[in-house]
Amino acid sequence: MSEIRIAIVGVGNCASSLVQGIHYYRNRTPEDAIGLMHWSIGGYTPGDIRVVAAFDIDRRKVGKDVSEAIFAEPNCTAIFCPEIPASGVVVQMGRMLDGYSDHMAAYDAPFTFVPAQETEPSKAEVIRVLQDSGAEVLMNYLPVGSEAATRFYAECALEAGVAFVNNIPVFIASDSVWAQRFAEKKLPLIGDDIKAQLGATITHRALTDLFAKRGVKLERTYQLNTGGNTDFLNMLNRSRLASKKKSKTEAVQSVAAQRLDDVNIHVGPSDYVPWQKDNKVCFIRMEGKLFGDVPMNIELRLSVEDSPNSAGVAIDSIRCAKLALERGQGGVLYAPSSYFCKHPPRQFTDDEAFRMTEAFIAGDAIVDAVASAAGKTAAS
Repeated sequence: MSEIRIAIVGVGNCASSLVQGIHYYRNRTPEDAIGLMHWSIGGYTPGDIRVVAAFDIDRRKVGKDVSEAIFAEPNCTAIFCPEIPASGVVVQMGRMLDGYSDHMAAYDAPFTFVPAQETEPSKAEVIRVLQDSGAEVLMNYLPVGSEAATRFYAECALEAGVAFVNNIPVFIASDSVWAQRFAEKKLPLIGDDIKAQLGATITHRALTDLFAKRGVKLERTYQLNTGGNTDFLNMLNRSRLASKKKSKTEAVQSVAAQRLDDVNIHVGPSDYVPWQKDNKVCFIRMEGKLFGDVPMNIELRLSVEDSPNSAGVAIDSIRCAKLALERGQGGVLYAPSSYFCKHPPRQFTDDEAFRMTEAFIAGDAIVDAVASAAGKTAAS
């Protein structure tokens, strides 16, 4: 098989876990490849992915080889593959726009943002980097709230002829105008807002779906998350948090038997605890009524390393985008988006999304058309 050439925007913790994972699994076999949802997709394994371009705006990363930049401050995720060979790919200066929040400069090192001094590239220059590198898929790992910056890079992907995987809660795939533009260019689009492999929202969704299937009336619920990485620090600026809260809340609401009033559901990041670093702690409480209107409640605490928890999902997104490129399929990939993302254009239960994604991987030409048209009531 040929390799899959990717470009990365935002060389933070998630990018670090992705790059580490590519190399970690390169020397594994299917039998000892723990932690993957799929060893092979369309014949591609994780080790077939190659980073060919990267952009960032932090002085500690710009100008460094990707193999060094992924370990530079303020990155603080788990290092599970410390020996990363030099890639020969230097992190390029990106566009600032709204890709950072001013309040982050007030924090002590290593968490403060250190803007690079290099001249920001024009759109034409970013497009040229993507084209000259031979990138096929652009991974968006910008901070939450980077509305203008995300649209800028989505535009660059369109003009460079590159598929776009939107891992953050800025609405591109779930915006009909952007979706149509990618469809017209026959470029795959996956989004929005990546689900973790086994994180707070996917667990909350599974429990909410269980309530519905077992006839338990869900009356109120919350999900409170704390963490110490730059993602949580960035989200202390509540003005950047609106799309994230909407994305996470809708992911839970969409699988409830009956939508909850806004006052009875709270899902979202809650606070920044520096010593937690990339560890994310989630507290879920759900209250409802059983047979005979008898009340019940459940409380759950989940602790995970935040960035590795998304990397396996990202690896599957990349490979699905590559399959779509090979098949000449453009626009939103509805089945993979519904399985891999919190805020896809069409919400399905996770069981439905799983079955549709397996069918997509197997080459079912109908499944994505069904997913795009059918909404939550799609058939398997």
